[in-house]
Amino acid sequence: MSEPSIFTRILDGEIPGEIVAETDRVFAITDINPQAALHVLVIPKSGEYRDVAELAAGDPSLLAEVVDLANRVAAERAGGEFRLIFNTGAGAGQTVFHVHAHVLAGDLQEKSLVG
Repeated sequence: MSEPSIFTRILDGEIPGEIVAETDRVFAITDINPQAALHVLVIPKSGEYRDVAELAAGDPSLLAEVVDLANRVAAERAGGEFRLIFNTGAGAGQTVFHVHAHVLAGDLQEKSLVG
């Protein structure tokens, strides 16, 4: 059995994190290293899928829930205009292998998005 991801540990209250929105299967937290005025991560509660390609193949309805929560958070916090980014694989900057989406809006920093 693998170790729980940092996201699972935040969800379980083992380590601090600011949960800003939640559904039965998905939650959103503020990014600890924001790259824009709004930078939240939207994450399935299950750590079953490593990246967005696995999620799309394995549970398209859960992927739709991730996008829906991203849209709702951006509507509430950024007037509905946002970027949605999934890093897939270490070479693309993914460092946590529990699928998650970066929701960015407002002034963007000139930094790479890892996570």
